[in-house]
Amino acid sequence: MAQATALPMASAQQETAKPATGKKSEPFLQSVIQTAERPNLFARFSLTARILAVNILPLALLSGGLFYLDTYRTQLIDERFKLARIEAQITAEALAGVTRERQEALLVQIGLEQRMRMRMFDAEGRLWADSFALAEPAFEFEDVSDDSWEQRLARWLDRTVDTIVSAPAVTDYVEPEGQTADAWPELKQAREEGLSQVRLYDWVDGTPVITAAAPVGLNGATLLTVRNAVDITESVRAARTALLTSVLLVLGASALLSLYLARTIVSPLQLLASSAQKVRLGRERDVEVPRLPERKDEIGQLARSVSDMTLALRQRIDAVDSFAADVAHEIKNPLASLRSAVESLPKVTDPDTRRELEQIATHDVRRIDRLVTEISDASRIDAEMSRATLERIDLAALVSAIIGSRANRFENDDHRIELETRGFAPVVLGVGARLERVIENLLDNAVSFSPPDAPIEVMIDNDGNCVSLTVCDHGPGIPLEQREKVFQRFHSVRPEGEDFGNHSGLGLAIARAIAEAHDGSLTARGRPDGEQGACLHLELPPMK
Repeated sequence: MAQATALPMASAQQETAKPATGKKSEPFLQSVIQTAERPNLFARFSLTARILAVNILPLALLSGGLFYLDTYRTQLIDERFKLARIEAQITAEALAGVTRERQEALLVQIGLEQRMRMRMFDAEGRLWADSFALAEPAFEFEDVSDDSWEQRLARWLDRTVDTIVSAPAVTDYVEPEGQTADAWPELKQAREEGLSQVRLYDWVDGTPVITAAAPVGLNGATLLTVRNAVDITESVRAARTALLTSVLLVLGASALLSLYLARTIVSPLQLLASSAQKVRLGRERDVEVPRLPERKDEIGQLARSVSDMTLALRQRIDAVDSFAADVAHEIKNPLASLRSAVESLPKVTDPDTRRELEQIATHDVRRIDRLVTEISDASRIDAEMSRATLERIDLAALVSAIIGSRANRFENDDHRIELETRGFAPVVLGVGARLERVIENLLDNAVSFSPPDAPIEVMIDNDGNCVSLTVCDHGPGIPLEQREKVFQRFHSVRPEGEDFGNHSGLGLAIARAIAEAHDGSLTARGRPDGEQGACLHLELPPMK
C-alpha cells in the first residue's frame, strides 16, 4: 500500500525533481517582500500620516455631502408637487357646483389654512376671484433688499450647490401683468387638456414657488394655487448646518484618536518588521517572532499570525527539502539500474543476456515515467482543486461505472467486486476526475493485496451527515501501527510475488490529498467482521 500525508504546497513542487535546501526559499521570500515594498504614492508618508489621512479623508468626503443635500431638496419638492396636485384637484371638486359666495368663502378659508394664494378664472379666462383680494394675504414673498449676511451666505451656498450638481435651471416667479388664464402656462395647459398641471418657480430669495392649475367643473372654469414653500429651503439649510457642525466636531475627535491609534500600533509593527527582515535574510531558524500575548486586539492577532506563519514556513521548507530528497532517492534507484543495463549492453554478446538487459532497461524507463507522472500529479492537486468547478456527483453511479470500466480492461484480476449502498442517495459536490482517481487508487490497492478469487467489497453509505465509501479486501491487513504510515509518500509495502517497481508509493498519498481537498478524509481500518484484511474508508460531506 502506498500513500503520503501532507504533500508540499503545489507552488513549491514545480521544483520537486531537484533536491532543495533551506536557502531555496530565500528568493521566493525576497520576491514577496520586494513586491510589498514596491514604492507607491502612500508609501512616501509615515504610518501616522497615513492613519490621519485615512480617518480624515472619509470625513472630508462626508462634508461634500453638504453639496449633495440637493437630492434631499428634490425629494421634498417632488412630495410637494404631489401634494399641490392633490390639493388643487380636491379644491376644484369642492368648488364645482356651489354658489359664487360659497366658492369665495372656500378660496379664503383654504388659502389661509394652507398658506396659499388661490385664484379662479371663468370659462373665458378672466380672473373673477382671488383669495388675496377677498381677504388678507396668507403669506408674503420675502424682500431680499434688507437680508442679513447670513441669509446672503445661505443663498450663495444654494447657488453653489446648484452649480456643482448641475441642477436644472428654474424659471423665476414673476406675477404676469395681465390677470388672465393665458398668462399662466400651467393654466393654459390645464384648460386645453382638461387635466391638472403643476409647475416649479424660483423666488428671488432662492425659495421654491409651486403652482398648481386644475379645471373646475365642466363649464371651463379653472383654479390656480400658488404656494411659497419656504419650509423646504429652511429644512435643507438646517440639515446642511447640522451636518457641517457634526463633521467639524467629528473631524477634530478623529484627528486626536488617529494620533493615539498610530502610537499604539507603530511600535509593535516595527518589532514585527524587524523579525520579518531577519526571516527575509534567511535566518528564520534564529528568529523568535514576538507573539505579544498581552495584546488581545488585531495587532496581537497579527503578531501571533506572523509567528505561526514563520513556523509554517519552516515546516513547508522542511517538507520541500524532504520531498525533494525523497524524489531524488526514488528516481536514483531506477536510474542506477537503467545506467547499469545500458552500460552493460555493449559488453554482452549473448542474445539471452542482451534481451534480459533490454527488458530491465525498458522496465526501469517505465518505472521512471510512472514515478514522474505520479509526482507531477501529486504536486498539482492543491493548485488544480483551488481552480476547479465543483459539480454534483452521484458516488454510487461513479463507482459502478468505474467497476464496469475496470472489468472491461481486465484490471480486476478476476476478483469479484461487490457494491452495496445504504442510506440516502450518496450525492456529493466535487471534481469528478479527481474522485475517480481516488476510487481507482483504492480499488488498485485492494486488487493488489487480495488473494486470488477473493471478493472485494465496496460499501457506500449516506446517513445524512456524511457520505462514506469503504473498500475492503481479504489480504494480510494493515497493522495498527502502520495505518498512518501507508499514507506517507513513497511508502510502498507490496504483496509477495508482485514485480518490484510496479507502484510509485504515491497512490494512497494522492488519494488522501484529494479527499482532504474535498473537505473529507481517508483512513485505514481493519475489517468490521473481524476477518483478515484491510479497509480503506473515505468520508465526504453530503450535498445539501
